[in-house]
Amino acid sequence: MRYSEGVGGSAFQRARSAEHKQQRAQDLIDAARELALQQGVKSVTLTAVAQRAGVHHSAVRRYFDSHRDVLLHLAAEGWNRWSDAVVGELRDRQVSPAELAGILTATLASDPLLCDLLANVPLHLEHDVDVDRVVEFKRYSRAAIARMREAIVAGVPGLDEPAALDVITASNAMAATLWQATHPGAALAAALNADRSLSYLAAGDFEQTLARLLTATVTGLTR
Repeated sequence: MRYSEGVGGSAFQRARSAEHKQQRAQDLIDAARELALQQGVKSVTLTAVAQRAGVHHSAVRRYFDSHRDVLLHLAAEGWNRWSDAVVGELRDRQVSPAELAGILTATLASDPLLCDLLANVPLHLEHDVDVDRVVEFKRYSRAAIARMREAIVAGVPGLDEPAALDVITASNAMAATLWQATHPGAALAAALNADRSLSYLAAGDFEQTLARLLTATVTGLTR
């Protein structure tokens, strides 16, 4: 559902009930998610979100202080999706270190929005968003991590809770760096294509490189 407010505000109707406010906020989040998926995280601004949702930009500020606030919300959603995917893959089975690395890689690669956000969270979002929002995000993401950790301990012989947490931490850090390195902006991508010696990674290298590094990491931790 999208609200029928004109961008100029002529048809603007403020959400009054708690239900309408919740729906309005969800519509704005949906608009931001669409933008980020189509054009990348850097495309998400409050003005762009308002235009995509069909509302006046002032309406967005009633729900979010800044575009970083919106992106932090999307990051929390992403951690939950990743946790659900990993837990689902590991349910009622045991896997080898290489298989766990493959599961972590595949579930990350299938969620480009989360991969794009992983580097932005510690670099920008956690520093430029109200601390109460950051604390809320951390509680939400830590709950997702705890579910993943429990599933990994149950599904991979030789990994205890600290080692499982190390695996998740490594997956996060590696995916954040590799995604940005293998998905440059259009201008830089053109320059890299013109001179392949400038980069040792291409867009297609994300999954292969991540799987290789995670296999080594998980194998080492199980030993």
